[in-house]
Amino acid sequence: MAENGGGGFRARVDHFLYSGEKKHVLAGIALVGVVFVVPWFFMNRGTTHSSHQDYMEKADKARSERLSSSASSFK
Repeated sequence: MAENGGGGFRARVDHFLYSGEKKHVLAGIALVGVVFVVPWFFMNRGTTHSSHQDYMEKADKARSERLSSSASSFK
């Protein structure tokens, strides 16, 4: 390999990572964005996020159904 003399793969990667050139920085930000946004998008698609109030209403409804069914079993 030509790592010592002519700028091998490692030297090119080091230059890309540590150069601070604007295009390298933007490419790095885009890469990190893709790495984190794509899984987040696939995990959250098709789901609707409910508010705390919606959650509390659903919990109260389930609790009242549970209590009414247990009260009717004692009669």
